[in-house]
Amino acid sequence: QVQLVESGGGLVQAGGSLRLSCAASGRTFSDYAMAWFRQAPGRERVFVAAISWGGRNTYYTDSVKGRFTISRDNAKNTVYLQRNSRKPDDTAVYYCAARRSFSSRLVTGREEYDYWGQGTQVTVSS
Repeated sequence: QVQLVESGGGLVQAGGSLRLSCAASGRTFSDYAMAWFRQAPGRERVFVAAISWGGRNTYYTDSVKGRFTISRDNAKNTVYLQRNSRKPDDTAVYYCAARRSFSSRLVTGREEYDYWGQGTQVTVSS
């Protein structure tokens, strides 16, 4: 089992920055590709970004390219999502997810990930 705990959410202005963290425990963190998803009110949970086990490969959904950055620190068992944005429609609950993989290929489907955190709310004010 892998336990994931997100933090860093809150209220941010449309032009402001925010960094989300996801701390992992229970298994060897570097065995897992990590991802962030988000779920806006009344909508499905959708993929945001993913990073390979070693951090060399990243992938983003088109709507966040150039605005969000995913990174990881395997020594700290933590994955991050940095947001530098001016768009209020980033309001959502953000979830991190883990998938055991040593591949450079990153996947975006929810069903591909085995472990999930409880989510952290991000509210962007316009």
